[in-house]
Amino acid sequence: MLDVLKHWYRQRFSDPGAVALFLLLLFGFVVVYFMGHILAPFFAAIVVAYLLEWPVSRMERLGLGRGLAAGVVLLLFALLLVLSLVSIVPSFLVQTANLAREVPTMINRTQEALLTLPEQYPELVDVTLVQSVLDDLRSRLLGSAEAVLGVSISSLTNAAVLLVYLILVSVLVFFMLKDKRHLLDGMSRFLPRNRELVSRVWLEMNGQIANYVRGKVIEILIVGGVSYITFILLGLNYALLLAVLVGFSVLIPYIGAAAATVPVAMVALFQWGFTPPFFYVIVAYAIIQALDGNVLVPILFSEAVNLHPIAIIVAVLVFGGLWGFWGVFFAIPLATLVKAVINAWPHHDDMPAGQA
Repeated sequence: MLDVLKHWYRQRFSDPGAVALFLLLLFGFVVVYFMGHILAPFFAAIVVAYLLEWPVSRMERLGLGRGLAAGVVLLLFALLLVLSLVSIVPSFLVQTANLAREVPTMINRTQEALLTLPEQYPELVDVTLVQSVLDDLRSRLLGSAEAVLGVSISSLTNAAVLLVYLILVSVLVFFMLKDKRHLLDGMSRFLPRNRELVSRVWLEMNGQIANYVRGKVIEILIVGGVSYITFILLGLNYALLLAVLVGFSVLIPYIGAAAATVPVAMVALFQWGFTPPFFYVIVAYAIIQALDGNVLVPILFSEAVNLHPIAIIVAVLVFGGLWGFWGVFFAIPLATLVKAVINAWPHHDDMPAGQA
């Protein structure tokens, strides 16, 4: 057994570049795993920097200095973000509070409907099981509603902390954009001299992450905007709240779409019951999801869709379990990184005869 392990080690780690890549990946995993919550503003800044790198580079090509281009783009982005929040957040909060107030009514109507099932189907449905499910559902939903409606001093403290984080992220983004080349050159000094394999994987992943971040933001805006217009035209209550939920559900491939279906269907069901408008909403929502999965995603993520759906779902579960939100957000790039490392890793047939 020991000889087999030694033979496997010589095959996979006889190349110094492979050892450097392995140690770098191990170091990154340990840092993110143990310090991920501390580095959250840094990760957010990286995402925004990747998003704004394209307009900054275009303005730089037009003759503007790197620092001036970064400042102008960041200022325009901040103004656009503030205007969007000012126009969306108040309505979003009002709809969230109204929905929270209606939760008890929805629970009572659900209870009345479900308690008729044991009478209609006594052999299939147990009344005690239905009652236990209702009690659990009631406690969970009422607890969520009270949390939404409750306003305390801690919420003001969280708002102050969020403001500090926004300022910190803005400063980080500016210097990441302004001093991009100096930062990359500085990081390269800490890498080993034999870093051909590391450089190959980095060049591939740098383009992958940039395309993924831009594509994911565009997908959120398109799916959320189309959903909002559709819900408004169909007269669905809480259209903005549900559209925001549907838009951000694309962050979690496959699982997010299925999870967002539940609140959309429940609101439509409580509003209209099993009538034609309810089925219009469900059909329209199904069309939006179908167009997103079969048209928009292949256009925006041509490289990422080469991953098998099982690999994407496993990546969401594994990286989401390890790193929470950021693991879910970067699940596809991380899965692509694993694939790139496996493809670039020296194989037995690629090694010189003396090293085999």
